[in-house]
Amino acid sequence: MKVRAATVEDAAACAAIYAPYVTDTAITFEAEPPTAAEMAERIAAAARSHAWLALEDPDDGGRVVGYAYAGPFKARPAYRWACETSIYLELTRRRTGGGRALYEALFALLADRGYRTAVAGMTLPNEASAGLHRALGFETVGTYRRIGWKNGRWHDVAWLQRVLAEPADPPAEPR
Repeated sequence: MKVRAATVEDAAACAAIYAPYVTDTAITFEAEPPTAAEMAERIAAAARSHAWLALEDPDDGGRVVGYAYAGPFKARPAYRWACETSIYLELTRRRTGGGRALYEALFALLADRGYRTAVAGMTLPNEASAGLHRALGFETVGTYRRIGWKNGRWHDVAWLQRVLAEPADPPAEPR
């Protein structure tokens, strides 16, 4: 597998990967899958401020089979060293090492850019995601109970965080 920076040309592939999570699961609380054009806007925005990475399968012609990205955790200035991360793989690619490869590359890039903490929200239950996040050093910091309604029932969301790099006092600005 090859991890690289995503471009807007990857938008259709990313939208196709994401669509079944939207339509068939409660893993994401979006109600309608984004179009390729909407996904292109998301990729461009994440690339400007944080990062969006794509996972290619060289045995399948370099086709994009997963992605991970980061964006601001909160808008207030005190949070600018923290970022929220997300990761999606083709459903048949989970538990194959692609998620680890994407996240390890993303975390290294974010730390190099001056970000210090990664956070992730995870709809429960989701053992595949929980296992990946635990294996990569995330710790659960809290759970919102019955916070999202999708697919005819309420869902909990766990929040996790991971140190990307130890902050200096005062920290340098993220770049």
